[in-house]
Amino acid sequence: MAGGLADYADLDLDRSVRRGYPEAVFCAGKTPAQVRGIAAAVRTRPDVVTLFTRAGADHAAAIRAELPDARHDTDAALLAWPPSPPPPTGGLVVVAAAGTSDLPVAREAELTARYLGRPTELVVDVGVAGLHRILARLDLLRRARAVVVAAGMDGALPSVVAGLITAPVVALPTSVGYGAAFGGLAPLLAMLNACAPGVAVVNIDNGYGAGHLAAQIAADPAR
Repeated sequence: MAGGLADYADLDLDRSVRRGYPEAVFCAGKTPAQVRGIAAAVRTRPDVVTLFTRAGADHAAAIRAELPDARHDTDAALLAWPPSPPPPTGGLVVVAAAGTSDLPVAREAELTARYLGRPTELVVDVGVAGLHRILARLDLLRRARAVVVAAGMDGALPSVVAGLITAPVVALPTSVGYGAAFGGLAPLLAMLNACAPGVAVVNIDNGYGAGHLAAQIAADPAR
């Protein structure tokens, strides 16, 4: 690809100083060459946590050509550099995935919150088709300062969780479901219409946004 980094990106490497959280790199729509150029630039700033989200196999190979020790979670389509998350501070963020099919998006949310400095726990396969499964995790959910709930299909789980705990719930609709789920639109609308108060909703499959919001909610008050 002709040209240098300035031809396609203007990295905000001081964002963490300005607002407390670093910039992430959304890889979808970028070429592997562009992502590689960005990876080369952040290599000079190991003090800044950089998350590469929605990274395909070609993106991952390009990133690791510049950052060979970057952590790559293939399920979440996410790479993190430096590879070790910062020491955890603030309150616990719990991420609950309604079904195994929701796990990639839930995993993106959980890793995002962890690399933004929060202790995290991931709870899987606790959807409303078997309410005993989420009820069995109530002790953990009630210890959290923020809970992300990822669900597709009817999108009912965030309302259930919000009615059982004191912490804010970040509802994360996924594009999992049959035709009438309309690629996540049905769970999105269900979550926006949640009867239980204290539910915030992010966009369909936006695991990064959900994890980021939960990390901000769970930050130390003095931050």
